[in-house]
Amino acid sequence: MNPHAVQRRTLIVVSSAQVLSGFGLAAGITVGALLATEVWSSAAAAGIPAVVMTVGASLSALAIARMSDRRGRRVGLAAGYSAGAVGALGIVLAGQAGSVPLLLASFLVYGAGSAANLQARFAGADLAPAHRRATAMAVVLMATTAGAVLGPVSARWSGETVAGWGLNPLLGPFVVAGVAYALGAAVLAALLRPDPLLTSRALAAEATAASSPAVAPGPWRVPVAAGIGLMVIGQAVMVAVMTMTPVHLTAHAHGIGAVGAVIAWHVAAMYVPSPLSGWLVDRWGPAPVGAASGVVLAAAGAVAAAGGGSLGPISVALVLLGVGWSLAMVAGSAVLATRTPVDLRPRLQGRADALTTLAGASGAGLAGVVTVQAGYAGLALGGAAIAMLAVPLALVVRARAGTMAPS
Repeated sequence: MNPHAVQRRTLIVVSSAQVLSGFGLAAGITVGALLATEVWSSAAAAGIPAVVMTVGASLSALAIARMSDRRGRRVGLAAGYSAGAVGALGIVLAGQAGSVPLLLASFLVYGAGSAANLQARFAGADLAPAHRRATAMAVVLMATTAGAVLGPVSARWSGETVAGWGLNPLLGPFVVAGVAYALGAAVLAALLRPDPLLTSRALAAEATAASSPAVAPGPWRVPVAAGIGLMVIGQAVMVAVMTMTPVHLTAHAHGIGAVGAVIAWHVAAMYVPSPLSGWLVDRWGPAPVGAASGVVLAAAGAVAAAGGGSLGPISVALVLLGVGWSLAMVAGSAVLATRTPVDLRPRLQGRADALTTLAGASGAGLAGVVTVQAGYAGLALGGAAIAMLAVPLALVVRARAGTMAPS
């Protein structure tokens, strides 16, 4: 077996599935908050879908990691995308029937799709050399761009299409998401062979069969915890500000087309710079990139706070927000992919993603309340302050740079 050939095939297959899953990821971002505002008739409820969806993603991250640990990435990721498709169908049915309980349950299941989308980056790193793992993960993240950008842009078209079927126009992106998630699951189930995680374990076992010592608890735990902290901060700040931006822009008389365009720029900024983020991490290490993420996220909050209701400054702020998230996610993921023992890696990755998505849920849940009390500018400035906590966490990662776990 040629591991380099398997790695190339893995990147192609996983990236293809990511293109499709990007449509599902974008639907919840673009119209989830608007749908909640309409259903509950209050801007304070705008964060409810994001909260429920990210709680579902957090629980799903653990389940996907467990399945991946036992049966490989192919089974775990395909199951996550399939659940996302079921959740999208439930959202459409609940939105049309006006059933709040079904809507909440469907958003919970829908979160599995975003969990699989995020965890797929680790499949790209399973067979990559240690000095190229950040770049490999970044390639998978970037593949999400096409669907995630076209999804918000197509919100008006999909809404008009389903309106012709007698459905609420806000449900259009979820119809597209359901089809996209189902296709992504099919691609992974059929083509992700041989499985990258199972293959990497087999190769590691062959390389160390005779003399591999047991991995004792060691100092790798501290930098790994700091790396997870980088992802938690990036996700919480990004989700909080992003969740309220469609509501904020709509309140200033910007239409769904303009809102979709801003979110498209934001999502593109999350994923398009990923290869650069990966190259920076592979070249300079995760610590300086993690510190830079805090600075960029803080700048995003400052620009958003100063932008008022103007489309231009808010667009710039959302682009900076996406870039900051990319830096934080790639830097933190690189710590997980290179400094954890290979036998513990999938479970730790699942727990890290669970914590990260729970942080996003917290950010989304508080975003509506904070905005009602302090305004969108207050929310953005609060996010900027939290973002700067990434700098001391990056210093911890740098201080423990030599504590690499054996693999």
